[in-house]
Amino acid sequence: MELCTRAYGHPDAVRLIARLQQVFVVRYGDEDVTPVDPAQFAAPRGHFVVGYLDREPVACGGWRAHDVAVDSIRPGDAEIKRMYTVDSVRGKGFARVVLAGLESAARAAGRTRMVLETGTRQPEAIGLYESSGYRPIDNFGVYRHHPDSLCYAKEL
Repeated sequence: MELCTRAYGHPDAVRLIARLQQVFVVRYGDEDVTPVDPAQFAAPRGHFVVGYLDREPVACGGWRAHDVAVDSIRPGDAEIKRMYTVDSVRGKGFARVVLAGLESAARAAGRTRMVLETGTRQPEAIGLYESSGYRPIDNFGVYRHHPDSLCYAKEL
């Protein structure tokens, strides 16, 4: 898989994010309502990637910077958003490649910790993050009091 930096609004990113939102609809009954400004994923305060296999977009993910302490968010954090891999290539390690690329880009941008929110109905995401060294933290953001929400962090 070739990992390419893309704008959050790039057509391939938009298509993959739309597919991810449909996963949320199936698993939780609604799309992810976390406020997201596409500009947050532009360098130097963010990063977004699309993974291509045989020129087809099959995976994506991004991070956005945080510099104010809110809930369990700390200054210097990079929050992962919109991690997704299409069903046809799941289990082949592509999400792990995206995650490693995001961590590397965040580290290069001076970020000190990765944070993320996922849900109890996403066991494959939980498995990926926990096996990649992410540890539970107190919930943050719009899902801080949601019973199906889980938040994680990893020091960079």
